[in-house]
Amino acid sequence: MDYDPTRPKWTQIADVLRERIASGEYPVNHLISETRLEQEFGVARVTVRKVTAALRKEGLIVTTPGMGSFVARQ
Repeated sequence: MDYDPTRPKWTQIADVLRERIASGEYPVNHLISETRLEQEFGVARVTVRKVTAALRKEGLIVTTPGMGSFVARQ
């Protein structure tokens, strides 16, 4: 992914995930793996955690301790 240097990486990644959720590419209950996101986007875990925190705040994902983050029902 080519990042826009004028915007934080985490916001750009969050935009990609929002699009994937909206399009159905990530259906309800799809696991949002922090490890896979780190590898796919080439970023640190702290960046991925900012993404998941933002999506959780928007109600797009839910996180269950010990299980992970999943796409929420809309």
